[in-house]
Amino acid sequence: MSIASFIDTPAAQRISFTTATGPWQSLYRQLLDEPEPGHPQAKEFLQDCLQEVAGLRSDLPASPYELAAWSLRRHQRVTTEYARYLEERRSGQGRRFFPRKAHALHFLRAVAPTKLVDGAWLYGTLPHWRDHRVYPLVRTYLEELGDGVAEQNHVLLYRQLLASQGCEDALELDDALYRQGAIQLALGLLVDEFLPEVIGYNLGYEQLPLHLLISAFELNELDIDPYYFQLHVTIDNGSSGHAAKAVQSVLDNLPRVGDAQAFYERVMRGYLLNDLGVGSTAVIDSFDLHQELLHMLECKRKVASQVHSDYCRIEGRTVNQWLGSSGDVEGFLQALQRNGWIRRDRDPAESRFWRLVQGQGAAMFGVFSPYECQLLHDWIAGDWQQQVEQGRPFRARRTRAAANQPRAGEQPGELDRERRDMVRQLQGLDAYRRECRLIELQSPAQHWSSAGLAATRTFTGLMLQPR
Repeated sequence: MSIASFIDTPAAQRISFTTATGPWQSLYRQLLDEPEPGHPQAKEFLQDCLQEVAGLRSDLPASPYELAAWSLRRHQRVTTEYARYLEERRSGQGRRFFPRKAHALHFLRAVAPTKLVDGAWLYGTLPHWRDHRVYPLVRTYLEELGDGVAEQNHVLLYRQLLASQGCEDALELDDALYRQGAIQLALGLLVDEFLPEVIGYNLGYEQLPLHLLISAFELNELDIDPYYFQLHVTIDNGSSGHAAKAVQSVLDNLPRVGDAQAFYERVMRGYLLNDLGVGSTAVIDSFDLHQELLHMLECKRKVASQVHSDYCRIEGRTVNQWLGSSGDVEGFLQALQRNGWIRRDRDPAESRFWRLVQGQGAAMFGVFSPYECQLLHDWIAGDWQQQVEQGRPFRARRTRAAANQPRAGEQPGELDRERRDMVRQLQGLDAYRRECRLIELQSPAQHWSSAGLAATRTFTGLMLQPR
């Protein structure tokens, strides 16, 4: 399926965050739904975050004029470490991040709140595109949006990645995983007041991290399309990409009249905002297959405790009785192993319980999502799976590029209705209101839609017109 046709599918719409119970998750949703410049809740939240990072140490140089050399050294260090990683893999070491596919899918789900607002911290720069100091930041935002081309829109790419792996179900994630995304959304609504902090955050976020290179490599080994991650490796390059533009934006916006050092100190505080929340490496390191399986089964237990027939008994108890109370899931798994329903550290196909879940005529087919099935599969397979993989020689698999598909806005019939309605709406507006409407449609919650993509293309064309 092309990304252009994916936009209006149920899979795209099901990727949601409707289980907002924690404060950061609630704020995340509020800022998506209410993209108002100067949003009061966003300001209060951002001020708290800036106060928190005030005591943290920064690795930025003391002078902004040393940033280019700092960025180059950082890039060289990352590429050197990546070369060392590849050599380790060639010598026979296993995957560093994702020993099993379930681990990789857990990672994709856990970082989704951040990835699905990719670039949001720069949204508020759009009204200032005529200012040469801000123009590079605007270009960075539009490139995050793929300049309105569906196949290059970062959020849409990530949505399709989740859907391709069966992870597009409503995500029940820890509240802490929403904090970094909330910071990005808040910055995007407060550019007028916090431009130095936005520039500093952008400087940190656009530097190439080692985990991005390793993630792309290992996802590809697991037959998970790494294009989203590869795109960030190329577009964030330190020579002509977003990393270089981020450095230049600091220098372009340093005040010539006034306190340049105070401005740079604010830039450094914005840079440190990248350290708040749960980062990618922390997500990877925190994964525990057994605990994740228990958590998943406990969630299933709450809705499945009374739907099983009573003809099947395990150690004298029906399935409904095993699932009847919280805390019995671990005991149920042990009972399934003692009675031969699950045979650990062997091919899952040898386990009767797995055959109830997967395969032709499986009695429990569809009960578990693809991600949940992967958790169960990898837990049962255990050491057997690792032994199978160790017998395979290391090779760098050939990655596939994004398909060259029709652009959104070139679809027939009803799929193109939203774009056509937008064009008609814009025709009835004067130049000022037309530009304001285009900017609204490029908000983090809308830019990946058919109308949002068309608005991005129109806005990009407007910027290219002679002034």
